[in-house]
Formats: sequence, structure tokens, C-alpha cells
Amino acid sequence: MLATQPRREQQGEQVADCLAQNPFPTDKALSSSLSLVVQANPKGELPEQKEIANYTDHWPSTMRVSSKFVLSAHSPAQFPAPLIPEVAFLGRSNVGKSSLLNALLGSKQAKVSSTPGRTRAINFFAITDRPERQQPQIYFADLPGYGYAKISKSISAEWPKFIEPYLAERTTLALCLCLVDSNIPPQQPDIQLIEFLKHTGRELIVVATKSDKLSGNGRAKAQSALRKGLQVEDVLLCSAKTGAGLKELWATIRSAAGNEV
Repeated sequence: MLATQPRREQQGEQVADCLAQNPFPTDKALSSSLSLVVQANPKGELPEQKEIANYTDHWPSTMRVSSKFVLSAHSPAQFPAPLIPEVAFLGRSNVGKSSLLNALLGSKQAKVSSTPGRTRAINFFAITDRPERQQPQIYFADLPGYGYAKISKSISAEWPKFIEPYLAERTTLALCLCLVDSNIPPQQPDIQLIEFLKHTGRELIVVATKSDKLSGNGRAKAQSALRKGLQVEDVLLCSAKTGAGLKELWATIRSAAGNEV
């Protein structure tokens, strides 16, 4: 559950000051930046949360959704109005984030780039249970990838401006999907991101992508290693290619969006 705390006037300034010194996408900077934010906000307090209309109570258990690209936000001023639950997709630049998002939506709304690390904006997608519904029920927020060695300094510089403020301050952010590659050991930037989200009181789930490349025994070993390395209770194995785990992921998304409103 997201923590609902009294508004703290200085929280946004603390986050911005910490992260301005250390851009998020580089491993060393990520470590220093998130460490400072955790120290500045040890209780995981969030700004005061506004009421949100509950649009998801009557969604079917098997998700067949209609999706529409809304906008690419390069600053907080461009974010959609905070009226409905939002689900954030986070992960390293080559983790298969766009592929998983498209698999969930049953469309190709998210562009799959051949060059990881190019996305500079938060891309918002409006999700409804049927095409004729005018009011979006959930926003999916596709955040820029991090940790890519060849990412340019100009892209790295964009992170402290609006990515971390979105994660720390967005009142309608109901769930963070932390995507990791099931085929490799836990990575330090992923560990640091999860620690950051925990200390800001965000509800999160670790989603291990590309599980179709693992054998049955390999999946069990990978799941165990990721749970231990990332210090989380559970890891959901998914595959955009085979659809494995997507039904369970949709159930988690729907539950988080419904329970937070």
C-alpha cells in the first residue's frame, strides 16, 4: 500500500537537490543519488495523496484492453492530470520493457528500439476496458531505461529533472513494475532502484523478463537468485514472447490500481 502522509514542503527540494548532484542512469551516480535520498527521507513519507475515482472495480479477470498513446512528458508540467491510478514500467535499457508493455496491451503502442537508452521522456498510455469508453481508467507510464553503458550524457542529465520527482512525488502512482532480466544475476542499479522505491513507500513488484530462454529448472534457480539478490519476497517470471506470467501480472496491476483508490 502507498503511504499517505501529511504534505512535507521540503521533500521535493530534498529529492531534487540530492539527485541534481548525481544523475540517475550511471551506476556510480545512481548509488550516491539514491543513498542521499534514502537518508533525507528515512520514513518513506509521500506528499499528501488526492482522492482518485475508482474506475477498475468491474474489469474482467481476463484482461482485453483498449490502449491509446497519450503524450511524451519531458517535464512535470507535461504530466497528465493526477486523477486516475498509474503504473510505472522501470528497468535497464535492454531489459525488454517495451516488448513486455506491448504484450500486455496486445498491440505495438510502445516502440521497440534497436538502440537501447534513446528514450528521453516518460511515455503515457491510456488504458480502458473497451474502446468506446472515453475516460481512461489507468495510465501506463513507460520510463526511460537506465544503466546502459553507451547512453549519452545529454540523456543522463534529463533524469534528475523529472524522472525521480515523478517516482517520489506523483500522488497517483499506484504500482512500480521493476523489470529485470531473468537470464543474468541481480544488477547493482536494480538493487539501488528497489531500495529507493521501498524508502519512498512505493508499492512495487519485480518482474523478471525473457523467462522463455530458461529451462524449468533454470527458471526456479533464477527466481531464487533474484529474490535473494534483490531482497524481495517474490519475483514474477514473464515472457513477452510466450505470454507466460502475463495473466498474473495483469491481476497484480488491476489489484494495485483498485486498492489504491
